[in-house]
Amino acid sequence: MSPSSSRVAAITAPSQPLPLVRHLSYRASRVLVRTPLTPNQITWTALALGLAASVALLRGDRGGDLAAAVLLVLCYVLDNCDGEIARAKSLSSTFGAQLDTAVDAVVHAVFFIALGHAEWRTTGHVTWAVLGWAAAGGATVNYVIGLVHDARARRAPATAVPPPVPDPAPRGWRELAVFALRELSRADFCFIVVLLAALDLLHLLLPAAALGAQAYWLSGLWSRARDFHV
Repeated sequence: MSPSSSRVAAITAPSQPLPLVRHLSYRASRVLVRTPLTPNQITWTALALGLAASVALLRGDRGGDLAAAVLLVLCYVLDNCDGEIARAKSLSSTFGAQLDTAVDAVVHAVFFIALGHAEWRTTGHVTWAVLGWAAAGGATVNYVIGLVHDARARRAPATAVPPPVPDPAPRGWRELAVFALRELSRADFCFIVVLLAALDLLHLLLPAAALGAQAYWLSGLWSRARDFHV
């Protein structure tokens, strides 16, 4: 088996129906892994697509919203591809993981700010801009909490006995709610944007995001919530 074929084979299909974006990134990764693109280059491309989505939102019309939704889906797909390709090519790095997390935070913060300002310009009500900044602020706080959490983990004594690995499956209604909020809604957020843009209801995302972003970072203070993965 050639090195290229073995890398393709290393990218396996998702074992669960959710999140949906993994089913797209899996197929894209099997193509991209054959190219000389590095995981970090893919991450930077995802950032460019995410920022382009925010620019499209500033048009303040349905066409701009639909364009933004498509660009955001592409951003999300590549955001998953970088990790899949990093593992397939054995190019995983601490910098790459940190870059990926930072890009996620920037894309979401700028997206909500752009959406809020677009609605402000369209309706003349500054409340929309405030909601956009609130959502962006919540996303930023969550990013900072993640940095603190990772810094503490790195400072843990090397001789310390590692805590038992928790069962990643959520148990009970509270854990299921946190799992849905922190993982499934985040992983497939781009498809929520597509649906609302298609219905010309993207502005409804602002109040939900302004509140949801605060709930998201608050749930991040619960250590077990960070053990859930999709």
